[in-house]
Amino acid sequence: MARTPTSKAIPSLNGWGGIRSVQRRLERSATIVHNREAVAYSLLTMANTKITDIMEWDDSGNVRVKASSKIPEHALQSIKKISQKVDKEGNATIDIELFDKVQVLRILAKASGLLDTPDDGQKPSVIGVTIQAPEDVEPRDDTR
Repeated sequence: MARTPTSKAIPSLNGWGGIRSVQRRLERSATIVHNREAVAYSLLTMANTKITDIMEWDDSGNVRVKASSKIPEHALQSIKKISQKVDKEGNATIDIELFDKVQVLRILAKASGLLDTPDDGQKPSVIGVTIQAPEDVEPRDDTR
């Protein structure tokens, strides 16, 4: 049977890894959709965590990590990694790494549509810019 020009071709599923792979992708997508409120809450807590939720310092600059029981639950979600190092003298330092707040805010802005530009048909025109490097100049001899 010959195809008519008006019939639509079915896109290939090559690269999707077969029907099982497609089903797994759809299941993961459905999981995120069903849990979108929890995902949004986690992202919002990461975006709103302050360093003072985890650490405190006095007027002399002495920094202290709060006890885990004193750190709010939302701030605990923002911690990416904690490590402790002890030097030869026995002094311990604690490194606390938080998730990238700017990246989290970017995800939230994109999801909420803040980064979408309205399509009003008035896109800015492209402006060409030509940059010319300065010419090589012989260095002056100021030792005279």
